Amino acid sequence: MSHAPDGQQQPYRSEGPYPQQPYGEPYGQPYGQPYGQPYGQPYGQPPAEPRRPSRVRRWVIAGASVLALAAVASLVMSHYEIPPFTDKGDAVSFGQLPPSGSAGGDTGGASAATPPPNSKMSMPTGPAAAFKNSMTLPDGTHVAVTTLDGKKSGFKGKVWVWAPKEYNDPKFAKSGFPVMIALPGGAGYPNNYWMGTDLGLQTSISKWYSQGKSKPFILAMPVLNPGPDDKGIYWDGSDIPGQPKMGTWLTDDVPDLMRQNFRTVKSRDGWAYMGSSTGGFASLKAVLKHPEKFKAAICSGPDIVPDSSLWKGHDKEKAENNPELLAKALIGKKGSPDVYLAFQVGTNESNKNTLPNVQKFIADYGKGPIHTNLRIIQGGQHNAKTYVPNMGEGPIQFISKVMEGPVE
Repeated sequence: MSHAPDGQQQPYRSEGPYPQQPYGEPYGQPYGQPYGQPYGQPYGQPPAEPRRPSRVRRWVIAGASVLALAAVASLVMSHYEIPPFTDKGDAVSFGQLPPSGSAGGDTGGASAATPPPNSKMSMPTGPAAAFKNSMTLPDGTHVAVTTLDGKKSGFKGKVWVWAPKEYNDPKFAKSGFPVMIALPGGAGYPNNYWMGTDLGLQTSISKWYSQGKSKPFILAMPVLNPGPDDKGIYWDGSDIPGQPKMGTWLTDDVPDLMRQNFRTVKSRDGWAYMGSSTGGFASLKAVLKHPEKFKAAICSGPDIVPDSSLWKGHDKEKAENNPELLAKALIGKKGSPDVYLAFQVGTNESNKNTLPNVQKFIADYGKGPIHTNLRIIQGGQHNAKTYVPNMGEGPIQFISKVMEGPVE
């Protein structure tokens, strides 16, 4: 063994034919393989770099990620009604004449036509209301809202409207459609809960029509009461002395709005009501009090007699708005027009007297010109989610058989 100067030991060098692991190099490197060279790589060739995605692939991945994020952002902004991802508030035309004072406007190609003298349909008379989109349904139809300043009642309030897709079908361009005035229960203010899509009234009308169960009704959904129901006070859909004239609002001003803006059926054969709870009472009373204007009603879980505390001291007027007394008068009057009343009541109504009261009304007054139908909903509760699906199981067919529309 040789020694380096200053006493340092020289590295051992093999005298044999095989290369040795250099002194100080990491133990375990493959014998004869340069340090850092991957095992199996040809000796002396640089290590291969890891395989990277192609540029096209990277762009595809990046583009897909951006599109996915944009779709999520669009859905979120639409849900929270952030422009321009929502059409809420946009002007909506149902083919009526342009609003008073505006220039131009979409008349839908039908409003300018003059129907023949013997036509059963009525063209929009104007003045046109300014409708704003409240929501767009999957089939492209719109629930729109306007503020109606009632000329006959003096009451000013919101009305939501919806027309089925058939209304804009060229096949029905010269046809008048039936109208259903849909009334909510409870406070009925500041909204009418039928205007929402969660209960499915609009889509149900379309479905029932396609199934041959229903007429393609245009819906009018007005507020039911003039103010908050914070004290349990409601107006019975009536003209109570000293109070806003909600009866006139519902039976005159709202129908006038529909005639002014839509192609409708001229006669009472194209006009009906529906409602639940207090709205069921108002629907029942409207048809019995004005049988010359309205032919039918669907009354779900209704009150049968007026019971607003605002009637106190006004017994005469209260009697004039009592469905039992109105029905008795209609039966007793010779030549009274026929009316059709479809009731539906759940077996689990919050008021246990609702079903017995309806059954008694039918037994006492379901005769002569008053035609009645009752659907008892097993397990049904006092709410709109119970009533809407069951309308398609009898009540809507009952009234649709006697209603008209679309008509020319």
